[in-house]
Amino acid sequence: MNWDEFAAAAPEIARLGEERFERTGLSLVGTVCKDGSPRISPVEPLITGGRLYLGMMWQSKKARDLLRDPRCLVHSVISDRNGSEGEFKLRGRAVDVPDEDERERYCVALHEKIGWRPTVPFHLFAVDIETAAFITYDDGKQTVKRWP
Repeated sequence: MNWDEFAAAAPEIARLGEERFERTGLSLVGTVCKDGSPRISPVEPLITGGRLYLGMMWQSKKARDLLRDPRCLVHSVISDRNGSEGEFKLRGRAVDVPDEDERERYCVALHEKIGWRPTVPFHLFAVDIETAAFITYDDGKQTVKRWP
């Protein structure tokens, strides 16, 4: 499921997630290493054209992880130990984007957003969203909104 389909199915969670991505411009991506152990890496998510994209340096370990095993977790950045801003997380599969036209649309959108575009080879993945959650903590009480 792409971002637009997810947002139509779970508009509140999608809105909260997008707000968290916009706040810092960063998220964490969890991948599976070659030996089966987990890896957590920073990434700059970009939602454009109805998709959630993750651009990565060419041949980075996280990109190689995703090429080998597309399962991933995308998690908003938490800035304090209380987690007062809430946690957005989604699970899915990273789909390699080889199409040059789609990659160019991503580059144009990235440049419009942050004033920079890749000038060297890079990996681009679109996330096929399977599940999502938004978690908040208030006075020691955890509240979880899940989709589906």
